[in-house]
Amino acid sequence: MKKHLSFVFIFIFLIFSSYGQEGMWLLNQIDRLDLKQKGLEINPSDIYTPGKSGLYRAIIQLGGGTASFVSPEGLIVTNHHVAFTAIQRASDAENDYLTHGFLAGSRAEEIQAPGYRARLLLEMKDVTAEVLEAAQGIDDPLERDESVNKKIAMMTEAIEKDKEDVEARVAEMYNGKEYYLFIYKTFRDIRIVYAPPVSIGKFGGETDNWMWPRHTGDFSFLRVYVSPDGTGAGYSPDNMPYKPEVWLKVAGNDLKEGDFTFVLGFPGSTTRYRTSNSAEWNLKHNYPFSIQNFAEIISLLDQLTENDPEGRLKVASLRSGLSNVKKNYEGKVDGMIKTDFVQKKLDFEKDFMVWVNGDQKRKEKFGNILDGIKGTYKMLEKTKDRDNVAGLLQGLGGTQLGVAMQLYDIAKEMARPEDQREPGYNEDLLAEMENTMEFAYSSYYEPVDKALMVRMLKMVNQLPSGQRIAGMEYIFNDPAKSPEQFVEDAFATSKLNDPEYAVSLVRKTPGELEALNDPFITIASSVWQMQQETNEVYQEFAAKVTDLRKQYITALYEWKGSTLYPDANSTMRFTSGPVKGYSPDDAVWYRPFTTLKGVIAKDTGEEPFNVPDGLKKLYQSKDYGQWKDPVLNDVPVAFTHQCDITGGNSGSPALNSKGEIIGVVFDGNYEAMISDWQYDFDLQRVISVDIRYVLFVTEKFGKADFILREMGIMQ
Repeated sequence: MKKHLSFVFIFIFLIFSSYGQEGMWLLNQIDRLDLKQKGLEINPSDIYTPGKSGLYRAIIQLGGGTASFVSPEGLIVTNHHVAFTAIQRASDAENDYLTHGFLAGSRAEEIQAPGYRARLLLEMKDVTAEVLEAAQGIDDPLERDESVNKKIAMMTEAIEKDKEDVEARVAEMYNGKEYYLFIYKTFRDIRIVYAPPVSIGKFGGETDNWMWPRHTGDFSFLRVYVSPDGTGAGYSPDNMPYKPEVWLKVAGNDLKEGDFTFVLGFPGSTTRYRTSNSAEWNLKHNYPFSIQNFAEIISLLDQLTENDPEGRLKVASLRSGLSNVKKNYEGKVDGMIKTDFVQKKLDFEKDFMVWVNGDQKRKEKFGNILDGIKGTYKMLEKTKDRDNVAGLLQGLGGTQLGVAMQLYDIAKEMARPEDQREPGYNEDLLAEMENTMEFAYSSYYEPVDKALMVRMLKMVNQLPSGQRIAGMEYIFNDPAKSPEQFVEDAFATSKLNDPEYAVSLVRKTPGELEALNDPFITIASSVWQMQQETNEVYQEFAAKVTDLRKQYITALYEWKGSTLYPDANSTMRFTSGPVKGYSPDDAVWYRPFTTLKGVIAKDTGEEPFNVPDGLKKLYQSKDYGQWKDPVLNDVPVAFTHQCDITGGNSGSPALNSKGEIIGVVFDGNYEAMISDWQYDFDLQRVISVDIRYVLFVTEKFGKADFILREMGIMQ
């Protein structure tokens, strides 16, 4: 019982000197973490110092993941699964780079990573006072939220004005207690250098995903290019490799159990300071619907592309993404049930209220927070079934419908007077749409898109009375026309299967779009009013619940008096901990390293455990070169370490005590899938591909010695 109680306190209140493994810390917090005592050999200031270069300048955000510079010529390493969509987009039936891998023998042979962008952090600054000034004197949470958002838009637009490759973002911390400004240099010309085949880069597939022991060589090399004047411009044959101020050096010593490690990256989102209401909502509503929805779509994709290599390649990225999130949600549900997580939250909140009610001033200040949060969730309950299904209109109901929804929404917003538009709706957005529209079609495959839309329409028609989507009833009014026939007619009539045509509609007015009589745009216009009403409900919910959560965090801090790290929100964070195995069950201990021997042992000759012949020959001949670990007597493949990450950290560098790269983060372990909600000191582990396996595969299997020479490893 004592263990469970302390566990709850650990996950919410981290005291700096006690549990260094927990926490996704802001860069300006790491100098308080006693890192020298934990094993860091360099100074924390070598990692980050405001206004100066440091290791953080070697880290970039790449799409929804992270990457790091590993040469002075703009070479970056990330996960194969982070580069997966780029590899898929660059592939076709004749050049299937997913299956066979890709290697550019020279700079001229490097191919574009279509649609990929990278961001390099230049500056971060606390702007809390400036942002909250806009909220002074406003009592209504929604009005206060709108005022804050307008202030943020003004701040970021002023910084970005007339700068092609500068992006500014003001991020909310602690549910609005603090705000930080992040300024980035952006890059729009990313090219693929080397990607191993999926039989290495995705070895084990969905079977091994999130599982340990893991034997996946989840890495790829890409390169960042800029214009001759150093601007992060779009692709041009005249562009040159970017020369970073800082790049990572490969570790000179072998890694062993107990060694200090740290990670710098861009974790996406965590919910560790949420109350029982949020936990229960996700456990009962959000996760179950998403799991079933994704499972049905994955099954549909598999059925329609089973004997269709071209179709399978087109939907590969979509399928991979859905499978990854589905298994993650399944792990969260399993973890919540196994640990009785919601009840633990309720027990904690009961103790919290005892503290609150122990003082009249505290009671007046904090006494209604939990009831207030509970009340806000009632706003979502009325239409939760409709809202879940309506969400499919944005993309998982088919590409053409998703594009139509986006085009119409932008047209309606741009039709408003400029001072009444939502932040971000401006000329830059229109230009961005025109430049990137083709990527909305990267997974478009007509048989699949038709099936997705039929499925969505049937789900719409099954909605109960009171949660119907009124704007779509016209589709079902003719009993003689089935959803299948409606979809066939829509696809035969619409021109929205053509990306160039879609681009031509970006600047159309709502009236001009409606006059086209396109069946997908007709749906978009018919449901627009409902979507607006739904958005207003969710905006009101967000404003109210965020205000209450901010008060809750204030109360927690006053109660416990410890220093808190903010929830992850796609801003750069630091986490550290030792190389360490774990015990997932009674009498079971997982060692922290896997090896090439384990890869071969899993070989079945069929995907997802089909070891390439070249890798098997290297194992048989024991041609390991300098990459054999003297203790393991084998090439290490992956390792576990006791850091704290979440989605978005994929591709982050794992670094040793000297700040040298020892691996590439690619996963967490299934037993700790509720890590977005709580940190488990005993169970939570990061899974990283060992840099020695990355370099072994690159040199020995990929025959890409030049990459190692560029990284300064080989002469």
